[in-house]
Amino acid sequence: MATQKKNKSFLKKLSSKYRFAIFNEQTYEELFVVRLSRLNVFTIVGSFGIVLIILVSILISFTGLREYIPGYPDANERLLIVRNAQRVDSLLVEIEKRDKFINNFQAVIRGEMPETAEDIKNRTAAAKNNSSNREIEFPRSEQDSLFRMQIEREERFNLSVRETPQRDIALESAFFVSPIKGIVVNTFGETSGHYGVDVVASPGSRVSSVMDGMVTFAGWTVETGYVIQIQHPNNLISIYKHNEIILKEVGQVVKAGEAIARVGNSGELTTGPHLHFELWYNGLPLNPVDYIAF
Repeated sequence: MATQKKNKSFLKKLSSKYRFAIFNEQTYEELFVVRLSRLNVFTIVGSFGIVLIILVSILISFTGLREYIPGYPDANERLLIVRNAQRVDSLLVEIEKRDKFINNFQAVIRGEMPETAEDIKNRTAAAKNNSSNREIEFPRSEQDSLFRMQIEREERFNLSVRETPQRDIALESAFFVSPIKGIVVNTFGETSGHYGVDVVASPGSRVSSVMDGMVTFAGWTVETGYVIQIQHPNNLISIYKHNEIILKEVGQVVKAGEAIARVGNSGELTTGPHLHFELWYNGLPLNPVDYIAF
C-alpha cells in the first residue's frame, strides 16, 4: 500500500501543472503566461536533445568535419595516404642513390672515372641546349595569313630609316609651327632607334600640326599608343606618338597650328605624359630641334 501511494504521489507531481508568467514591473500586466507540468518539461527537453544529437550526427557524417575526429575511417585513410606518399618519395631517393652507386662501381671496374654530380649537371645542361637549338617550323594557317595582311595594312605608312639627308633649299625655306610647348627630355638619336624628340607637357595639352597637310594615319599601336601621321608638301611627314586622344581621322586636311591630338601616356614604351615627335623628309629622319623651337 505504501509503495502504491508513493507511485501515485510521484505521478501526481509529474502531472501537476505549474504556471509560469512574466509581468510588467510597473503595471503588473501579464506579458507571457504558460502552464507546464514536470512531465511536459522533461518531454520538451528530451525531444530537443534527441533532435540536437541527430543534427550533429548528420553534420559530422555528410561534411568534412568527420576528418577531424580521431579514429574516423576517412581520417585514418587520409593519414595512411600521406604516409605512403612520403615513403614513396624516400624510396625514389634511395633508388636514385643506388643507381648512382652501381653506375660508379661499374665505371671503376671498367677503369673509367666515376661520374660526379658536376658531370651530371653539365650533361643535363648540354641536353637542354641541344633541344632548345633544334629548328622549329610552324605551319602557316589561314588565320596567320589574315593576321599578316592586317598588320601589313596597319603598317603601310611606316617608313624605313636611312642615313641623314642633305638639307634642301625647299626644306630651309619651310616654316614650322611648334606642335607643343614643353621641355625636351630625350633628344634625336639619344638611343638606338630614337628618330625624334620627347617633349614633356601637361596631360591633355593641345598637340598642333606643324604645317598644312593631310592625315595619312590615325590609330593605335601597342608600343607607341595613339599615333597620328600627317603628310605635308615637299615630301615632309610629321608623326605624333603617345597621345591621349586623336582629334582627326585619316584623309582629313589640317592647317598649320590646328589641334590634332591631346598629350597622353599611351603605349608600352612610354614613361609618363609626353609627346614623341618625329619629322621626316624624303623618307629620312630629321632632327626636329634644328627646325622647331619647343
